[in-house]
Amino acid sequence: MKLYHKYFLYQNKLLQPYIRSFLAATAVITYVASIAFLCALIYQYGFELTPETADKLNTLYKAVWILFLIDTSLHLMFEYKSTRKNYRKLTWILSVVLYLTLIPVIFHRPENSEAILTFWELMDSTFFRLILLLILSLLHLSNGLVRLLGKKTNPSLILAASFLIIISVGTVLLMLPRCTISGISWVDSLFISASAVCVTGLTSVDLTTTFTPEGFVVILCLFQIGGLGVMTLTSFFALFFMGNTSLYNQLVVRDIVKSSSLNSLLSTLLYTFVFTLIIESAGMLFIWLSIQGTMDMSLQEELSFAAFHSVSAFCNAGFSTLPGNLGNPYLVNNHNSFFLIMSLLIILGGIGFPILVNFKEIIFYRFRMLFGKKGKIRAKSVHIYNLNTRIVVVMTALLLFSGTFFFLTFEWNNAFAGMTVAQKWTHAFFNSACTRSAGFSSADISLFSLQSILVYILFMWIGGGAQSTAGGIKVNAFAVLLLNLRSVIRGSERVEVFGREIATDSIRRANATMFMSLIALFVSVLTLSVFEQDVPLLSLLFEAASALYTAGPSLNLTSSLTEQSKLLLVVLMFVGRVGLITMMLGIVKQKKNTKYKYPSDNIIIN
Repeated sequence: MKLYHKYFLYQNKLLQPYIRSFLAATAVITYVASIAFLCALIYQYGFELTPETADKLNTLYKAVWILFLIDTSLHLMFEYKSTRKNYRKLTWILSVVLYLTLIPVIFHRPENSEAILTFWELMDSTFFRLILLLILSLLHLSNGLVRLLGKKTNPSLILAASFLIIISVGTVLLMLPRCTISGISWVDSLFISASAVCVTGLTSVDLTTTFTPEGFVVILCLFQIGGLGVMTLTSFFALFFMGNTSLYNQLVVRDIVKSSSLNSLLSTLLYTFVFTLIIESAGMLFIWLSIQGTMDMSLQEELSFAAFHSVSAFCNAGFSTLPGNLGNPYLVNNHNSFFLIMSLLIILGGIGFPILVNFKEIIFYRFRMLFGKKGKIRAKSVHIYNLNTRIVVVMTALLLFSGTFFFLTFEWNNAFAGMTVAQKWTHAFFNSACTRSAGFSSADISLFSLQSILVYILFMWIGGGAQSTAGGIKVNAFAVLLLNLRSVIRGSERVEVFGREIATDSIRRANATMFMSLIALFVSVLTLSVFEQDVPLLSLLFEAASALYTAGPSLNLTSSLTEQSKLLLVVLMFVGRVGLITMMLGIVKQKKNTKYKYPSDNIIIN
């Protein structure tokens, strides 16, 4: 018996490298099959199918289904211990359901029991099998992408590349025959795709006369993915379903999603999805209640309208299914509640997911204070309000109220002329919420006064909260710049706020972000002035700021730009969404910290 065990162990060691190579090869085949399946679904979604094409697609779907069965079986056969250790419960459920789809193949259709017949028909359903294959395909591709992080690749480059891939896929999708009414050029398709993924809201064509309902579904999916973040989505799929990622992978993902620790990594991703689902669902419900029976729409159209605008508002995307955006006559009059709901969604999406998580902790803490043991809770939660939360909430409130005041002052008898007092206050507050990234407009911005346009540009530059769906340099950085300025004027050596000292690294990054954002804006306006020599400089500045800071408003200029200018705006939207600092970290080789220091000296300033 001992001899047998030695032989078995020896054989296992001998075969293990070959088994791993074989499983690695099957993994590559599975990735290719997943991509092929998604491409086939896109083709089926975008084109009218002939019977022959439909048969070929069904054959491809069956082949992918068989490959997934083989891949799952091989892992269970040859790597059962590691598979059992790494697979999460939901992955086991998906694997079991995948095997259950073999029932219609093995057993004939039952005739007696209704329950068994219903189950058999569900397992035989083409729609059910396609949904299962879609989930498995996304799971495999997400897991493969996160595994790439373990190859010592630059996370900044992976983040940028992921956005480029989604923008490219969106460009192809929007050019499908079913997505447009009478076709679209590839430049406009690229522009709309980039604007959606980068949650900007600039549009080079009239959406309502260009895209079909299928096209709007694609646009919604693009800005939902862009709002959450490509790496957030893929990391969630990989870590939530497949827990077999390396420590290095998890460290990189932690840095990307800005989680406080590895222990809270999965919870951070989960909270991001839960908050998004809850807020967007609640927003959809309240939007539907606010417009019910007032816009000459059927119930299905009202629900679709509510869902689209709820997601668009929370993601700060700025897309609307109505002609003239939210300045449409159906909405402007007698829909104050709608604009207030949209404002709240925009604010919640723009303050950032870390702030929402801190809000959750504060609410739970208050509940425990009311119903738990107060002494113990106070000892454990000394600093319940995060410093970032305080800074973002205070700055957001100041910007909202100051923006409302400015727009009321400058547009009371101008763009808001003819409105009631309540409507003027509502639209002033709504436009104040939209300036920093949302991209919506309830009035023609080209009719705004020069003062309001300058305020718009300033607020677009500031943007929303860090790790949010908003753009700009972020209110966090803007607050640090103001605090640093205050400390310089007061002659203080430290930058302090709310009983805390701001770290030097945060100050340096804020200064670098401000400088790079202004340089990028200057270069983009200079380049646009070469392409558009007959356009006023203020319009070019507004358009460039809107694209670079992913804000979205326009002075009705975007559709009349040349193709070169549109492509430049695409680049600006991409750079603004990924982040200038992130782009530079991915391009410039990082210098290692040295153990020596040069003698310090002062530079004459002022």
